[in-house]
Amino acid sequence: MFYLGNDESPDHSMGDHNCLKRMAERADEHWCETFLRLTAESGGRVLFNFVEENQNLKALGDMFDGGLVLPCVGDAGAHVTYVMDAGWATFVLAYWIREKGLFSMGEGIRRLTSAPARILGLTDHGALKPGNWADINVFDATTVAEGYPHRVHDFPGGAPRLTQPSSGYKATLVNGQFNVLDGTSTDTHAGKVLRHAG
Repeated sequence: MFYLGNDESPDHSMGDHNCLKRMAERADEHWCETFLRLTAESGGRVLFNFVEENQNLKALGDMFDGGLVLPCVGDAGAHVTYVMDAGWATFVLAYWIREKGLFSMGEGIRRLTSAPARILGLTDHGALKPGNWADINVFDATTVAEGYPHRVHDFPGGAPRLTQPSSGYKATLVNGQFNVLDGTSTDTHAGKVLRHAG
């Protein structure tokens, strides 16, 4: 289990510095004590990640580097009470491209846009060209980052879900209409259900 830190962005690096067991050993505590202490010190803000898959980011990067694996998450919101993975594309921009230099910006963007669109058979998405839907993110490559996930209770009946802000994005256009400007929703709903073209 890994401590995601208490900063503006979550720490997904999974090393001895944030492994709950190692942190407890250094503090001469049982891991439960460390868990409760960190939770109390943050007023309940901090999160911990029990990693079942992709436990080694270097190995994951080696798979991406071969060119046959695309970075993505396919949960589609099924577990939003327990897991926040909406920041995966921002993580690719901030971690794999900017911090680790695994891809050039152009190649990283291709792997986030046109490559998965091609695989999914979405022939009118994924690239900026005449006839395609204008789905565009305008961002600052030097500052784009995930925000720290937090829980809200805005589902029917007050049911909880995790949500996650981001920084460094200037605008998001969906089908050519501004959906987000400077991190604030415009309340425009221009999205549509995407269907395989084949």
